[in-house]
Amino acid sequence: MMLVAGVDSSTQTCKVTVRDLATGMRVREGKASHPADTIVHPDAWWDALLTAVRRAGGLDDVVAISVSGQQHTPIFLDTTGNVVCKSPLWNDTDSHSQMVDLNNELGKDEWIRRTGLPITLSDTVTKLRWLRDVNTDATRRTAAVGVVHDWLTWRLMGFGPGTGGVDQLITDRSEASGTAYWSPETGDYCMDLFEHAFGKKAILPRVLHPLDRAGVTGAGIPGVPAGIPIGVGSGDNAAAALALGLSEGDAVLSLGTSGVVYARSATPVHDYAGYVCNYADATGAHLPLVATLNAARNFDLGAALLGCSYTELSDLALQAPPGAEGLTLLPYFEGERTPDLPNARGSLHGASLTNFNRPNFARAVIEGTLASQVAMLDLVRNCKVNANRLMLIGGAAESPAVQQILSQMVDIPVVVPEFDEYVTKGAAMQAAAALVGSFPTWQVMTAELPTAPLQSQIVEQHAAAKTVLGYEEAKIEETHRVQAAKAIPVTQ
Repeated sequence: MMLVAGVDSSTQTCKVTVRDLATGMRVREGKASHPADTIVHPDAWWDALLTAVRRAGGLDDVVAISVSGQQHTPIFLDTTGNVVCKSPLWNDTDSHSQMVDLNNELGKDEWIRRTGLPITLSDTVTKLRWLRDVNTDATRRTAAVGVVHDWLTWRLMGFGPGTGGVDQLITDRSEASGTAYWSPETGDYCMDLFEHAFGKKAILPRVLHPLDRAGVTGAGIPGVPAGIPIGVGSGDNAAAALALGLSEGDAVLSLGTSGVVYARSATPVHDYAGYVCNYADATGAHLPLVATLNAARNFDLGAALLGCSYTELSDLALQAPPGAEGLTLLPYFEGERTPDLPNARGSLHGASLTNFNRPNFARAVIEGTLASQVAMLDLVRNCKVNANRLMLIGGAAESPAVQQILSQMVDIPVVVPEFDEYVTKGAAMQAAAALVGSFPTWQVMTAELPTAPLQSQIVEQHAAAKTVLGYEEAKIEETHRVQAAKAIPVTQ
């Protein structure tokens, strides 16, 4: 049996799975936690990777490896390969004012036209401006900028503090597309946008093609044999899409730390409504995507407040009727990215002496979380991206209440793939490609959920609650009319 390894360096944990090259079946795995902070020294991610490798039993019998991970989060390096400062994560909201500044300086439409991104506080470019504003010394010392996947791959190649070699950083299209200084039309960096944000030049990772090999592993890395091929790697959502075998017409709802909805598109999307981000996928196509900051951790909070397990939270929610008798939760506990509400907080609406009970509260938590995700699905479809089937993945996908309530909120079939670590699986497929030159064909088993009558009152309640708090979203139809009228040609 030949074995390959896939790494997922996510926001909360690092996961390593070792898989059979022929079938994709998991042979063993290891995990290690990341700090809960939103500004973190990158050494924590390298240490977690090594710990996860050790807990996976080491990789001495593995013939290839590849890394996927959280998108956007920058790593700032000096000329010697040392980390210059801690990194602000994609979900750190301190960069909101920098996002506003960049949009005001060049105009929102210019960023969308050039990069396909309505830039948000999560994008790498806003973190560059943030560092420039708050730490001029770190900015001055920065010679190269990559993101987490780029840096971990570079470390696996044997580079690191004091080695130099920052010109050997590599990345892929999916990671480059999340920076907001890369063009989906040309496949090249928009260096003027980078320099506008950061105020200076820096070395950026070379963008490899989907089947390229990043290099080989260096010597002396605990648990990792030297000289094995390293795949190009990708962002986490691109890796999951690869593992799922995503086709045009499929959409994915991933309920993890963040909530993410994405679909496959052969051509780039430029959403002048300002919601849908045009990321690249891991195969050469595109992955129009919308994300929320608040998702599965809402269920952690709900279970903790009710003093119950996740299973009990689901059971309670299914005891309540659709709409939870009017009890409505807006789950913006950490601010929000979609819609753009960085300073908002969670709020509960419509509570009365008769409806404020455990089942209704449990259902309100799940309905509130899913309402945000269904709104994102609508935004993707508004961009004329086909979504005829919805694939539900992520840690919360196994909840019976999530499955049943989601089916009551969408008008397309919902399928649940068998549980797997799809990000590490996609990374392992890229490891296989680095070894043999093509992606393996690994089967994914899915189960289609029973159809249910649409319960429109759920979405209506949440829309009304947002209106009460002044969280009214822009008129999407009008913006798309303007977009169509502009028909702006995309040029460098």
